[in-house]
Amino acid sequence: MPDDQYKVKPQQILADFGEFALRSDDLDRILAEACRLVGEATGTARAKVLEILHAERQLFVRAGVGWDPGIVGHLCIPMEEHSSETFAIEAGEPVVSQNIRKEDRFGVPPFMRDAGVVALVNVPIFLPGGRAYGLLQVDDTEPRDFGDDEIQFLRTYATILGPVIDRLLLTRALRSTEERFRLTVEAALDYAIYLTDPQDQITDWLPGAEAVFGWTAAEAIGQPSAMIFTPEDREKAQDKWEIEMASSEGVAPDVRWHVCKDGKRVFIEGSTRALRDQDGMLLGFLKIGQDVTERRAGEKRLQESEERFRQFGDASSDLIWMRDAETLQFEYLSLAFERIYGERREEVMSGDTLQRWADLIHPEDRERALSMIHQVRAGERVLNAFRIIRPSDGETRWIENTDFPLFDSTGRVQRVAGIAKDVTEAKLGAARLEVLVNELQHRSRNLLGVVASVASKTLGAEGAAADFQARLSALSRAQGLLSQFGSDTAEVGALVRAELEAHTEVGPPKVAVAGPKVLLTARQVQNFSLALHELTTNAVKYGALRDSKGQLSVTWTVDRDEKGQRRLTLDWTESGVDVPPGTETRRGYGRQLIEQALSYALRARTEFVLGEDGVRCRIRLPLL
Repeated sequence: MPDDQYKVKPQQILADFGEFALRSDDLDRILAEACRLVGEATGTARAKVLEILHAERQLFVRAGVGWDPGIVGHLCIPMEEHSSETFAIEAGEPVVSQNIRKEDRFGVPPFMRDAGVVALVNVPIFLPGGRAYGLLQVDDTEPRDFGDDEIQFLRTYATILGPVIDRLLLTRALRSTEERFRLTVEAALDYAIYLTDPQDQITDWLPGAEAVFGWTAAEAIGQPSAMIFTPEDREKAQDKWEIEMASSEGVAPDVRWHVCKDGKRVFIEGSTRALRDQDGMLLGFLKIGQDVTERRAGEKRLQESEERFRQFGDASSDLIWMRDAETLQFEYLSLAFERIYGERREEVMSGDTLQRWADLIHPEDRERALSMIHQVRAGERVLNAFRIIRPSDGETRWIENTDFPLFDSTGRVQRVAGIAKDVTEAKLGAARLEVLVNELQHRSRNLLGVVASVASKTLGAEGAAADFQARLSALSRAQGLLSQFGSDTAEVGALVRAELEAHTEVGPPKVAVAGPKVLLTARQVQNFSLALHELTTNAVKYGALRDSKGQLSVTWTVDRDEKGQRRLTLDWTESGVDVPPGTETRRGYGRQLIEQALSYALRARTEFVLGEDGVRCRIRLPLL
């Protein structure tokens, strides 16, 4: 190419490229045009732009002319250490290969050899700030010595390309950011977002604002933002105060009730922010607010619920408490704590609250009380009684705690809670009552003994007097069992064994006793024990307990009668007894007691049969 012609054409190429770059904002089109113009200027009709993919350490054929479409926009070249491309980028200057058949400095990618490339020049492209973007690569199918003018032209071309690429990359990033922002703003329907001009007239009404307030963009734009303020706030000029504060301070809070298109009111938590250009001129206002009406109502309900709970807790004579399940620190103590424990709540609610509470517990009960807390944290419900020593007066008090876990929605124990009461007076009263009952039982047994002694001395020790004394002994044994079981109940098995043991050794094979645990009331025990006494003494005198041949079985069960009421059924069965002829019709006091007195006093049903080998008696007794 003649020198003067070359000098004119590159200048024209640069001018044409500059005009094209100014008219277009499509990076791919601009790079393709750049390659075409370079190929035309150098007369090779071949050029390409390689973009660095830093993460993959590869060069991507981003644009090109004179190349197979399968190469441009698809092929990636590894940035190998001994390639001319890598060297040009790292050196920051053009690298020329006049004839790749004689090239021994660098490797050449196979696809270029296959395409018939013989000569090539790599010119690095840098973005503003010195960041490497890639390469402008010009290829020729003949050996060629690229001259200084061509190299300088290509360097100039690459230098122009850098800012153009940077501008378009920034534009693309900005558009992408703007698009993401637009999508985000349009999707944020929980937030009312809108813009106003310096006079606070609405200029932009985004979908969130329409979703919250009900007005469409067409209805809202051009209206004063005061349209969403309540009449009372407009009367107080709150809308004007808001923009005045935003103008002077940069931002103003917008936390108040607002009005919707349908007249409904919503509570907004948001702000008004002044928008200014780089010279400080006010452009308008950005207003963002969230509809928190439901949350506010929920918080109000929660506050009311907490207040009701606090009033309930403070009014309760029992102590209500709550701990965090993880730390076991108190979260709540009702007012009753101070009366029961004799310590101010503030003292126990500060610091290590678990240790402060433990310090109030009697040393002998402390470990057990703490273990109960850990059981509840593991999900158990426990009833615990322990003693405390009150700091206020040094008095020892009994506390009864009902501890239980509180679970979250996943079933995990979130809190440990409980109700405690001072049961000191009740315990002292129960102890006194127990002493009194024991004394009464003791005196009753003594009285029965005195009566028996008086009867023996008055009537003699034989005959009817002996029977009378034996019956008094049976009543005395029953009184003893009532005292043992707590004064108001006695267990059937204990009554049966006590009466049998008073006359014989209880055990197989002679005597068999079996049945579930059943409690009888004091009123039932008196008559029931007398019936057992009569059966036992009869068995000793005439039946299975008279000699070694007889056997006795006493069993009982619990079921329900035809009306569904629980009842006890006791079977007294004797066998192996030689019953003298004529005794089947004998009806003594014991049989009358069983058949008549039990029926009258206890509404019992009885069956008494004196068979050939002994007595069979069944007693059905309603249970309370």
